[in-house]
Amino acid sequence: MHPEHAQLQADRIYLGWQYATLYPEPGPPPKRPSPEDIPEEPTSLVDPAWVRRERLQEDLLNRPVKVVGAVMIILAVVMLVLGLTETMGWTFVTAGLVVTGGVAAICGYVVRRGERALRARIKEQQARAEHRRKDRERELFNAQELHAERYREWAAKKERYDRQLTWYAVAVPDEIDRIDVAGGTLPGWSALITLLGATRLYSGGHLTVLDLSEGAIAKDLIELARRGGDDPLVWVLPVDLPRLDLGATLPPEAFADVLAHVVSVSEEHRTTRDLSFDNAILERVLEVLGENATINQVTAALRALAQVGDPRDDLRFGLLTATQLERIGTLFGRGVTDRVVIERAWALESQLRKLETLGSEAVRLPPARLRVVSMDRQAGVFGNRVLGTYVATALTHILRQSPASERPWYHTIIVAGADKLRGDVLDRLMDACETSRTGLVLTYRSLTPTVRERLGRGHAAVAFMRLGNAEDARVASEHMGTEHRLELAQLTETISPAVDGLNGTYTSTVGDDADRGDPEEEKADLKESITESTEWGRSARKAMGEERVLHRSREFLVEPHQLQQLPTTSVIVTHATSEGRQVRLADANPAILTFPKTTLGEFEEVRRSMLGPGESEPAAEEESFAPNLGPPPERLDWRRTH
Repeated sequence: MHPEHAQLQADRIYLGWQYATLYPEPGPPPKRPSPEDIPEEPTSLVDPAWVRRERLQEDLLNRPVKVVGAVMIILAVVMLVLGLTETMGWTFVTAGLVVTGGVAAICGYVVRRGERALRARIKEQQARAEHRRKDRERELFNAQELHAERYREWAAKKERYDRQLTWYAVAVPDEIDRIDVAGGTLPGWSALITLLGATRLYSGGHLTVLDLSEGAIAKDLIELARRGGDDPLVWVLPVDLPRLDLGATLPPEAFADVLAHVVSVSEEHRTTRDLSFDNAILERVLEVLGENATINQVTAALRALAQVGDPRDDLRFGLLTATQLERIGTLFGRGVTDRVVIERAWALESQLRKLETLGSEAVRLPPARLRVVSMDRQAGVFGNRVLGTYVATALTHILRQSPASERPWYHTIIVAGADKLRGDVLDRLMDACETSRTGLVLTYRSLTPTVRERLGRGHAAVAFMRLGNAEDARVASEHMGTEHRLELAQLTETISPAVDGLNGTYTSTVGDDADRGDPEEEKADLKESITESTEWGRSARKAMGEERVLHRSREFLVEPHQLQQLPTTSVIVTHATSEGRQVRLADANPAILTFPKTTLGEFEEVRRSMLGPGESEPAAEEESFAPNLGPPPERLDWRRTH
């Protein structure tokens, strides 16, 4: 599951990276115990003051005895002197010496016994103090042993926490027919399309991007394709319209259908009857013009049918022949008076003239696995809608004529800004992609009624990005359910402001002076390409230096106000599975693939493989440790250190 061993899987569609930790943070290390942590009892040592008090008390008790003994000794000396001077008879002297000596001996014994009792009490007190000191040493030693064991456990948890993967791929199986992306900003779309497109290309697929956003959101993807050894084709319309041959090989019936849908782009309430009426006019015009008719020939025929301008100008420029002009005049009867036909022909001509240069300078281009058709933001808004509708409708007819692919999503079509297309155009494109097993990604800036009807319809996954409109956010939260609690990485919130100003323009690769790149350029690794050639890689490299944002996250509920505050690259992916609807929060930043703790495996499969069968998921630490005081000490010999 590690990045250096994982490979992109062709049967998965990668939409971002989920921040998740399998093992909780163990917290700070346990505090190393010290002698100060174990309070010392006041009686743990013999108090000298107590000894002095005991000695004073003993002296007070022995003072009378000592006085009596001293008096007896003095009397004995006096009597002995009297006997030596023969003042007193030795009979009395002897009796007095016996009495006084006995009393003095008794007093000395009493004093000595008191001193011996005092020394015994002091020695007993010292023995108790020594016992308490040994107990305290034993308690400190046990605390150090327990700390060492706890520190080893903490170190193992810390190492496991630091080495674990933190970013897991969020992918949907290729059984999904379509991905609807609702909401988002241009930088967010750029991140998602870069990630999705790069993983499809590097896993061997083909990609077509129809960029209706006018924001050059596939610019980084084009650069990645070049570094990967491909030579992408880029058309910037309407400048490259003469070199766009899309739809040139369609039969007249299909070509008429395409043009009829193009005309209906500005008429939101067109009915099927109106569309069939336009289609009938165009089919009859194409029958007159014959096969391989160009758009400018069709507009010239419509001008003749609508009686607009001088048909001799079109004859002079070779757009029509005299025979064709005569046949056009009789398509709906000579001297046509049906104002409906004239009005519709005029409306058709006024809108199709924006496509007059289509394919007029078409050249044979080498095959490319990445093709980008974009709209120039400097062109007219209505003209870009006409061109976008034409490209989408022409792609639909090409897909309808193509056989079903053996491998789903081998060819992927991305339509950025699909809410600019009519609902029936989207429906036909969805059906064509489903029958041909072509992957389809549709991004919508806002959830219009047309989008809401089609959001997630069929076997499709839905990806919600930042929804600025409160009503859109409410609809999205109801679609997913507000009971889901999602985890948002702080790294996502840190990088998002750095790419809000992502901007640029496309450079056409089909013009005469277009730079097609160096075909001898060495194929680069996807991670290296993302780091070196995209704004995402450069922004992520700066954020990686901020250690404080790498392991932080916050949780939130799927509520409307939270969906309006999502970071630029955040995407909530939801799709139905056999176990129910799955809702996951991902970061579409492609640079996360370059992080050392990112895997191409999904969180659930990694968790099952790491925990094994029957093993429960690790719970968060219940014990809070004190601040770090260093590594565990060696066993402390209290006697040696004190």
